[in-house]
Amino acid sequence: MSITEKQKHQLKKLIKELEQYKGRHTELVSVYVPQDYDIVKIINHLDQEKGTATNIKSASTRKNVTDALERMTQHLRLFKKTPENGLAVFSGNVAEREGQQDFKVWSIEPPIPLNTRIYRCDKEFVLDLLRDMMETKEVYGLVIVDRRDAIIAHLKGKTIIPLLKTHSEVPGKSKAGGQSAARFERLREGAKKDHFKKVAEYMKEKFLTDKNLKGIIVGGPGPTKYDFIDSGYITADVRNKVIAIKDLSYTGEFGLQELLEKSEDVLAEEGVMEEKKIVGRFFEILSTKPGMVSYGVEEVMKNLKMGTVETLLISETLEDKKIEEFEKEAEKVGTDVKIISTETREGAQLNDLGKAAAILRYEVR
Repeated sequence: MSITEKQKHQLKKLIKELEQYKGRHTELVSVYVPQDYDIVKIINHLDQEKGTATNIKSASTRKNVTDALERMTQHLRLFKKTPENGLAVFSGNVAEREGQQDFKVWSIEPPIPLNTRIYRCDKEFVLDLLRDMMETKEVYGLVIVDRRDAIIAHLKGKTIIPLLKTHSEVPGKSKAGGQSAARFERLREGAKKDHFKKVAEYMKEKFLTDKNLKGIIVGGPGPTKYDFIDSGYITADVRNKVIAIKDLSYTGEFGLQELLEKSEDVLAEEGVMEEKKIVGRFFEILSTKPGMVSYGVEEVMKNLKMGTVETLLISETLEDKKIEEFEKEAEKVGTDVKIISTETREGAQLNDLGKAAAILRYEVR
């Protein structure tokens, strides 16, 4: 299950805030409530822990732990039931100076369902589960093959990661006739089979060891890709992972970009295609109806405050404070906000354009 850039940004912001706090003793409380787990049981458990904490020898640590637990249970009582994906809650005295008090409580419903229950008092908050959610899990295998060349890559999240390129010694067509032509054709077929065999072995080596692989997409110009798929060199376990075969005009790294664009039907639910589509729409409108879009932080903010922005596109590279300003203004006027990564070509273009762009509800003169 993948998460959106907006969800990733919210997680990143929370993790960054919580990471800065360090307890003087084991007094920062982290609780993870799994999906479908009775929140009342968690509250009862924390009440028991408060009783146990009264045995802590250090008076200051004892007070910090019991007060953190009390504030956390008060916060949890605001929930009628556990949120759909579970809940992560953090509480503690985060005062800069010893002896002072500044208790805070944070909670978040994770974008991915929680299956682990955790209660821990430590010198720092337990954040590994949230960090893990930010890591892209879903991976696709990409293969482009023609008679002479092949390239194998991973599509991880929004990033194409080339793994290897291979070149065969398949000769071009001969103009000779007779026995020479027949001999030459045998050489070509032999070299092509060696090429196919090598690519099939690479596919097995690179793809089957990845437990997160969702499928393999094969592409290439002409009929060679179909010959390769039907060659018999691809083992059944790899062949069963092939989810699409696409006709391409290019090979190499240009071909990988083309394969990604032509696989929109297969990758429709993945964030990469949604992102490419919305940013692509912005650039299409920019080239045909420039009055219906705006870009650049100041210009977009001006249109946002006027209530003319339908969809707001923000690069993930924009500073957090500015993103928050945009989100607050967008909420006031019902504007849809999309946070765009720089991992796609379109996302990089948005970053270069000024980190913020808008598709407008109507033309502004």
